[in-house]
Amino acid sequence: MTSIFSNALERAGNDGVVAPGSRATIHHVYMNPTTKKWATQYPEELGAPIEDAESAQHAVIARYKSSLKPDKHIDLHSIVVQSEPLRKILTRVLDGYPGITLELDRLEFEAPFACFVHRWAKIEALRQEFVEREESEESEIALAHLKLLYKILQEELGSVLHKTQDLIKHGVISYDLIWTIFEPGSLIYTKKAGHDRVYKLKTADFGSGNQRGKYGLQVEHVDFDGEKFGMATGTLVLTRFPGTKKITKLESYPLRYYKDLPELKQRLIQRGRKFEAFRSFHFVAYEGVATAPEKKKVYAKYTINDRVIIDAASFARYKTKVDLQDFDITVDADDSASLESDEEESEEDCVILDTLAAKAPIREAGKMPVIREGSKSSLTEEQLILAISIVRGYSPKDKQWLRFDIDNVKDIVWDEAAFKSLVAPQEQKDLILAFAESQAKNRGHFDDFIQGKGKGIIMLLCGPPGVGKTLTAESVAEAMTVPLISIGATDLGSKPLELEKSLNNILEMCSKWNAVLLLDEADVYLEARSTTDLDRNKLISIFLRQLEYFQGIMFLTTNRVDNMDAAFESRIHLTLNYNELDKASRRQVWSTFLDRCYEMRDSSVGKFTDAEVDRLAKVQLNGRQIKNVLKTAQLLASKYDECLGIGHLETVLKLRKANEKRG
Repeated sequence: MTSIFSNALERAGNDGVVAPGSRATIHHVYMNPTTKKWATQYPEELGAPIEDAESAQHAVIARYKSSLKPDKHIDLHSIVVQSEPLRKILTRVLDGYPGITLELDRLEFEAPFACFVHRWAKIEALRQEFVEREESEESEIALAHLKLLYKILQEELGSVLHKTQDLIKHGVISYDLIWTIFEPGSLIYTKKAGHDRVYKLKTADFGSGNQRGKYGLQVEHVDFDGEKFGMATGTLVLTRFPGTKKITKLESYPLRYYKDLPELKQRLIQRGRKFEAFRSFHFVAYEGVATAPEKKKVYAKYTINDRVIIDAASFARYKTKVDLQDFDITVDADDSASLESDEEESEEDCVILDTLAAKAPIREAGKMPVIREGSKSSLTEEQLILAISIVRGYSPKDKQWLRFDIDNVKDIVWDEAAFKSLVAPQEQKDLILAFAESQAKNRGHFDDFIQGKGKGIIMLLCGPPGVGKTLTAESVAEAMTVPLISIGATDLGSKPLELEKSLNNILEMCSKWNAVLLLDEADVYLEARSTTDLDRNKLISIFLRQLEYFQGIMFLTTNRVDNMDAAFESRIHLTLNYNELDKASRRQVWSTFLDRCYEMRDSSVGKFTDAEVDRLAKVQLNGRQIKNVLKTAQLLASKYDECLGIGHLETVLKLRKANEKRG
């Protein structure tokens, strides 16, 4: 090592300058606080260090700065706690307060000292405890140090504490002191879309810039991403208000101020249990408004009174996955069983995995999950209260992935007469239902030389419009108590890649949900390929390949089968032809629709005689046209505040006939 430095000096010139970076020294330069220029001499203006070995001997360091307030010369800038006994006391005072690490040797706190304002009652209680404690050298030192801190804080915060306590005593708060009631880590109550919601407060601050005049609450709540439960984050905003305002009239306020807190907690816990129970997929009814997430947290609204599929895992796969922060929870084997599922025991810390959700059957079709009385929850009581009020899933009718309010989810009321009312020969109906039920029972059986192929059942329904093709698929799904997923060619797209992705997703969904798939007006895919239209040939090839691996029940409807591709004929298990409705069939359709009106106890529908139904059946109409005529006649009767009768129906039929002649 010595030789290295010797060589460096030998290489130096006569002026003693050595090579750059070769000296083992530190060159100090200082910025002058007045001139803002750098110099090699220590600026006299700085003086000696303020905090040194001498200052370290003090229990508390109080730092002050000049005040801008008219009634004060200086403000307390920050406090440093160096006393070991005092740090132990503060461990009890500030335990669990977010953002404070109590294990540090020096604890630093800056104005406005929110943590002390929020925990002032604890400081008062501990101060009183030490005053009443039996005297000992240790307790005397702790009390002396606590009195020092208390004196400093009382001088600085006394006015704020007095004003806050007076406001809270009268159930009000002012905007400038609103921060005093929002303690980080506390539970916050608010209303969202008419539903009670509770969040946990992470941080809060007054807005600046465009957010000036707003107090922002950064909060978190419990959510489910299809695999596990966790904490999702969000923001609540309180706008500036003049004077004082009732705390319970704020847009959001601490849960402890809620009037009937025990009753609210009980309701939220029950809702949280329902939310937890919906972790696997469920086919249920829904009546209310659902929302679809769009860009920039804007939600499109859909009014729904139909059946929906609750499935958070599929929502995450095909729409958007919720961004969650994990929290530790443990699941008992008994807990998962108590929420009506056949899931296998899991040694994972998460509540449920997508693979388990996929295996869990719907125990009773169309029913909400049952929460057994006295059953345990895998979430804590606080986590249940913090659970979001919506579940995610799919609306088959709207063909949309939506967010559904838990309180609007209901059991399905099945139409047991749907299949019986289908206008078709009985042997044909028996054959269709036998195919469908057999497939449902044996869907896991091997059916091809290549594993995974040929496990589905495909039925082709041919005939003119309005003769019951679509109704057949709907009736089968109703009889089997499973979802019906209805799509058309336009839903699948016209480009090869688009078609492949859309069809693959739909077939996966139907297989997972054990749903009946209806592809309406499938002519574009059934028609034979040609040597001139290569793009269309690609679409048909993709469609055929996807059908090979479909494992459910599919109905294809078409108005014509003149030029069907040979490859399709070999993949169709059953072809049924529907003819135009004859008089007897039309009479059955009319009777079915009218009987439905009576069963619904619709007082606006009168009683029809057999002769009147016979007169209606003479008019050449298909099933869809009969339904439309009946609906139009009901509107006509409603306009005149009359019960629907034969006269209203015949008026609509005459108008329809007149329009046909003009056409």
